[in-house]
Amino acid sequence: MPARFGPAGNSDSFSAKYKSTIQAPGYLEELGLDHYEYQCGRGVKVTDKTAFALRDKAKEHNISLSLHAPYFISLSSTEAEKRDNSINYILQSCDAAQRLGAQRIVIHSGSCAKISREDALELAKDTITRARKSAIEQGFENVIFCPETMGKVNQLGNLYEVLELCKLDETFLPCVDFGHLNAREFGYIKGKAEYEKIINDMENAIGTDRTKVFHSHFSKIMFTQPGGEKKHLTFDDNQGFGPDFEPLMEIVAKKNMSPIFVCESAGTQDKDALTMKNYYLSVR
Repeated sequence: MPARFGPAGNSDSFSAKYKSTIQAPGYLEELGLDHYEYQCGRGVKVTDKTAFALRDKAKEHNISLSLHAPYFISLSSTEAEKRDNSINYILQSCDAAQRLGAQRIVIHSGSCAKISREDALELAKDTITRARKSAIEQGFENVIFCPETMGKVNQLGNLYEVLELCKLDETFLPCVDFGHLNAREFGYIKGKAEYEKIINDMENAIGTDRTKVFHSHFSKIMFTQPGGEKKHLTFDDNQGFGPDFEPLMEIVAKKNMSPIFVCESAGTQDKDALTMKNYYLSVR
């Protein structure tokens, strides 16, 4: 199967023309895209009416769906109550994803500002393991958890940490946000060599089969030192910040991988997703 491409939520051009997210699948198919990531960053508020209508439209227009769980999830909080709340937010996301027909949910891992990275990772492992157990008990075993690499230095979620979380369950897939990895390491991704190392690290940690179908976010992101990520940019107005997508598309095409690429450009996420897809198709 080829890679799939689509936007995170609704772009400025979509919002200027359409009133309802239910119209997104038809719009995306017409553009030439094939994926859509539904945004629940500020809370899971998906009515049955919306969920079922969007699910039906996505099937009609051959658009696969994923869902971004709330931003305020913190798997690694030092407060037990916040970790328990995070499990509840994950379960709410699973419920919404199942109603939408979305296979994957993207999960932020949290902060490690007050404790060591090692201690934060152990807390996150415990939280996500309990969340997975609860998800299975509630009938959400088919929803795939995708812990995400994060863009700020003080956040849990470098590549190693995300892969450690993914080792906990053979159904977990990493959400590799290449813009975040580039920002948290201050412009680390220069070209093919860095992308190849990232993919090799994934294969060594979780195997070839899961690496082949990893989830991904991609955008060009402004960063500062020593903090890391500052803000998402667009491909046309990147202000000199990367990373470049072309070397990654060449590797994915050459290795016959089938990831899902969700573009998170600031307002032009559909246009930039299509730019990536067209380049990918040209080298495939």
